[in-house]
Amino acid sequence: MIAPERIARARVEWNGAVRIIRSLYPPIDLFEDIADPADWPLLIAAEQKTNPRLMETIGALDLVPPARRVAGPGASYLMAPFTHVSTDRPSRFTDGSYGVLYAANRFQTALFETIHHHARFMARTREPAGWTSQFREILLDVRAELHDLRGRAPALAAVLDPDDHAAARALGAALRGAGAEGVVYPSLRDAGGECVGLFHPDLARNPRQGRHLDYHWDGKRVDLYRDAASGEVFRIVETD
Repeated sequence: MIAPERIARARVEWNGAVRIIRSLYPPIDLFEDIADPADWPLLIAAEQKTNPRLMETIGALDLVPPARRVAGPGASYLMAPFTHVSTDRPSRFTDGSYGVLYAANRFQTALFETIHHHARFMARTREPAGWTSQFREILLDVRAELHDLRGRAPALAAVLDPDDHAAARALGAALRGAGAEGVVYPSLRDAGGECVGLFHPDLARNPRQGRHLDYHWDGKRVDLYRDAASGEVFRIVETD
């Protein structure tokens, strides 16, 4: 594995970065409140007296250092990726024991990244063809000093393998353990697109609701997406 100190860092400032998530996850009241995150433990302790299932909603809050927690409107979209983690749901830069917030620099990239993973799920579970789960577009602004994997150096080939995430997870763990903020890397599903994987929620800001999207599964791939509000349907054309 390439040593973290050999990877250059770059300042990333993206306005209107795009993240697409499943719509079934509702906002979490605690994160949306204007209360100071430093007061959250006291609020949780008081609320648990009448709501014993509260922690199932909030998730593993201890995984986010108090100084890096964020609150206010839209904060659920920034906090949830770090408090709702599981080794049953690993991703490119984590084995699932800690959270990473992924976002793309443009809508097309976020779309292609998510339809890839959704298609793998649909194929694995042998779902019938048809319109499937609704997704939510989240817009946010990224401000971070990130380790830059965009040069596609030969030493990074294993980290940027389209299907094998072992090297990327090892690098993610090493970077996070060394205090890194995250990574910026080329999209492996959309040529020319870029993505970030952020290790802390306060590296993004101004989260706001975008469109609701429906994905259509044709039995082999996601071939269409629909803007749920307007009803417009768009065909997804795969590119090499």
